[in-house]
Amino acid sequence: MSSANMLSPLRDGVQRLEITTRVTLGVLALASGVYTYLGVRDLLNGNATVVFFAAVIYSVAVSIGIYAFWTFLLRFLPHVTENRARGLLFGCMGLGSLMIIAMSAWLNASALAGAAAIQQHLAVSVQAYTRDLDRAHSNVLAVQSLVPDIQMAATRFSRLAEAERGGSLTGTAGSGTVVQLLTQMSTQLDNLAKEVSGSADRAKTLYEQGGKNLARMREVISSRGPINERSDAFGSEAMSLMGVIAALQQTSVAPAVKRAADGLAAGFIAPAAGGRGDLGERQTSVVGRVESAVAAQSAALSAAASKILDVPQVEPARFQPLSTAEAVLRYAGDFIPSWAGAISIDLMPAVLVLIFCVVHASIRREGQTEMGAATMSAADIITALRLAREVETANAAAKFSPPDSIPAAPVAPADENVTALATARAAKKE
Repeated sequence: MSSANMLSPLRDGVQRLEITTRVTLGVLALASGVYTYLGVRDLLNGNATVVFFAAVIYSVAVSIGIYAFWTFLLRFLPHVTENRARGLLFGCMGLGSLMIIAMSAWLNASALAGAAAIQQHLAVSVQAYTRDLDRAHSNVLAVQSLVPDIQMAATRFSRLAEAERGGSLTGTAGSGTVVQLLTQMSTQLDNLAKEVSGSADRAKTLYEQGGKNLARMREVISSRGPINERSDAFGSEAMSLMGVIAALQQTSVAPAVKRAADGLAAGFIAPAAGGRGDLGERQTSVVGRVESAVAAQSAALSAAASKILDVPQVEPARFQPLSTAEAVLRYAGDFIPSWAGAISIDLMPAVLVLIFCVVHASIRREGQTEMGAATMSAADIITALRLAREVETANAAAKFSPPDSIPAAPVAPADENVTALATARAAKKE
């Protein structure tokens, strides 16, 4: 295919697509403005009328700016051939694209995926609250592991008291000082075990209440309706759940167990022996051994309770409601397709700019061909006619003027013995 045959369709295509290009830019700018309006409306607060007009003005400004920016590039960039100037224009296109993303694309993404991003935020929050509730419940139940040890200690003191009634410790049967002391220790430990066991029922009730809050929070996430209203309902349930978690941690009896364990040894008062003679000495000896056993049991319970208390308490984070734009930015990695669509709406004209650059470069590379009357502008026709007249005038002048290179005819030298014809005729008349 010759250069003229190829260039003519390219020029015709550029001219015929001019209206299509303008319409395309207008539609893309309008679409970006609409989604920008939807995105910026959620960011503004105040009177509804003021918010409406402010969002409309901003979206109109964005649409006009995008349309003008790409129109300028389509008009100038394909025709610039100097490398430095073209590089500067490409730099301007990159800078403008970044500005368009900053002022419009993220708002477009907010309009496209804002509700889904807030829903994602609610889902992440409910997972965190579920984890906090489970941790708080586990910390409360940890003290239940001390119940078997406390009950075993109470049972041991109770059995020793029963044995002493038969005289197995002091050698004398009866309910004396040792029996009373052992019975007292057994009763204290048994009451402590009942208190720890009773806290499990209260913890279970609170845990079930927290589970109900979580169930309602999940229903809010999966339900239909305006996302802002659902977010407010979720926040109310979150506040209630935080109260449940705090109450659940307050039901822990680990501090009470530690205080009771320390009190067993610190508050132990050895009773005076009530027996006479060597019975008193035997009672005093048994009371000393009981005191040692109580001190050992107290140290073991106190150490176990300290380990439970060393576990840090759960501090659930306060629920933070987000706007659609903030949610889209925070969870941008989960909404890459929405971001791609939002950016493509604004930057798709860049592809048209590159296409026109390639087409015009091809036209210039193939050379200039003769322009037909259908493709020539009025200025081109006037210029062509003027040049044609100048060429015709120059050709006519060259045709009628003698050439400078033809030499003049030589003049023959005169002979002295020859009389000129004109001179002879003049002499004859005289």
